[in-house]
Amino acid sequence: MTILESLPEDVLDDLTWWTRPVAERDALFARLRTESPRPYVPELDLGGAPRGGGFWALTRLDDVAEVSRRPDEFCSSRGTNIFDQPPRLREYRGSIIDMDNPEHARHRRIVSRGFTAKTLAALHADIANTSREIIGSVAERGECDFVTEIAALLPLRIVNNMMGIPRAHEKFIFDQTNVVLGASDPEYVADQTPRGVARAVTNAGEQLAELLRELADERTREPKDDLITKLVAARDGENLTPQELASFFILLVGAGNETTRNAISHGLVALTRFAEQRALWQGDVETHTPRAVEELVRWASPVLHMRRTATRDGVRLGDQEFAEGDKVVLWYRSANQDEKYFADPTAFDITREPNPHVSFGSPGPHHCLGANLARLELSVAFRTLFELLPDIRAVGEPDPLRSNFLHGIKHLRAEFTPARVGSER
Repeated sequence: MTILESLPEDVLDDLTWWTRPVAERDALFARLRTESPRPYVPELDLGGAPRGGGFWALTRLDDVAEVSRRPDEFCSSRGTNIFDQPPRLREYRGSIIDMDNPEHARHRRIVSRGFTAKTLAALHADIANTSREIIGSVAERGECDFVTEIAALLPLRIVNNMMGIPRAHEKFIFDQTNVVLGASDPEYVADQTPRGVARAVTNAGEQLAELLRELADERTREPKDDLITKLVAARDGENLTPQELASFFILLVGAGNETTRNAISHGLVALTRFAEQRALWQGDVETHTPRAVEELVRWASPVLHMRRTATRDGVRLGDQEFAEGDKVVLWYRSANQDEKYFADPTAFDITREPNPHVSFGSPGPHHCLGANLARLELSVAFRTLFELLPDIRAVGEPDPLRSNFLHGIKHLRAEFTPARVGSER
């Protein structure tokens, strides 16, 4: 197990390092892909002290894809975060992504009811109306915190509408999911000791679970035309238990809110920095939006990594052999910039074709179930931005989330020409 001399001993698990400029991180991954594509990295705790143990960092797209296709040898059920979470904590940060078959297959079969082509087609009007409502609410001011007032609110409201959760709970859900998914950042959890973080996440998860249990009980008694009903009260097949629903909801808000919210946020950064790409996209929105969305999620890489664990001694990846229990971390951010597949990989290029990014995971059982929902949300969100606030731009630098799991932006000031937005007829 050797670590590059030029690589700080614990850099990939140093949360503070992940608040450094993005260019520094991308340069490190580029060097790793060339010189040591599978380095062994020691684990650190939240305070930066050695935790004990470590993980193999996979930086090339081929390795990430290969491991993703072999769930029997590289499992998910031992955790998808680098650190080993206590079982109680995993209830609120895992759900279907922390499962192997047959449990994973059962859950995915049930929750896929909410992501059929027919369901997504029916959501288009709601996504369009929600985008117009949220963007329109700040349009007359000429400035806003783009993250908290647009990028974070839009996918959260869409997920809540899908689920059938009343608007009155929106602020509560926003605050609690920030704690669950941004627990390593002191803005969301002030006590950054391991015990303090575990307590905060558990408390937030329990409060969200209680809300979902109440809503599940209501739908069991009085079914409605919403996703909660489809998941807990369907009459033609298996259903999720109220606790399973709560865990899935936290994942859905994490995938549907955090991932899409960060893609939208990074999207405004990209449009501000790459003026020629912005002009190209706005010049022919219909033609360029599909490829632009794929490039956006590649360039942003909202989920930085996922972990897998070797299930037995002797599992091989190319010329490397792993022991049972070895952790392998799939660095999606690095795979999305692999020079073998992406020319000028740090550039934002909406004409990039092909674009085999892994922002929704590689082919395999854990490929993101909500990928097409995210694509739809992003497509509609940017169409609406171009229509209502055509000159919107980021001002200053993004305020990054302290995390090596989510490529998050907490705050981003935006300015634009004030506009009066009428309601759709």
